[in-house]
Amino acid sequence: MRVYLVIMDETEEATVALRFAARRAARTGGSVHLLALVPRQQFVAFGGVQATIEEEARVRAEALVTSAAGEVMGDSPTPPVISVRQGDGVEVIRTYLTDHPEVSALVLGAAANGGPGPLVSHFVGMAGQLPCPVYVIPGSISDADLERLN
Repeated sequence: MRVYLVIMDETEEATVALRFAARRAARTGGSVHLLALVPRQQFVAFGGVQATIEEEARVRAEALVTSAAGEVMGDSPTPPVISVRQGDGVEVIRTYLTDHPEVSALVLGAAANGGPGPLVSHFVGMAGQLPCPVYVIPGSISDADLERLN
C-alpha cells in the first residue's frame, strides 16, 4: 500500500498538497499520513509561560491537522494517520521518514508566489538521499488540474 506523507500547516499550498495526496491515495488504494509541525518556542525566563506558549502552539497544530483529516476522509478509503511533532521541521520530517519506512512519497506544497519555502528547498536539494520520492505540488494548481494529474 502506498503511503503519502503530507506536511500540514495553515498555508494554501499545504491544502493543495493534501488534496493531491488524498486523491492519489484513493486512486492507488493507499493512505495519507498527516504531520503537523510545532516549532520550538523562543526561551522564556518563566517556565510556566513557556509551557503555556508551547501548549497553545500544539493545540493549534492538533486542530489544524484534525481539520485536514476530515478533508481526507471524503477522498481516501482509509483514515489518515495523524501526527503532531515539536522541533525543527527538517529534523522532525527526517526522523518521521526513518521511523516510518512505509512512507512511499513526501508530498510538499510550493507557494503560488515567490520562492519555495524552506522545507521544499531543503528536501528537493537532498532528494537523492531520501528513502522516498518528493512530490512538489504547485500552490496555484486548480482542482481540475489536480484531478487530471491523478
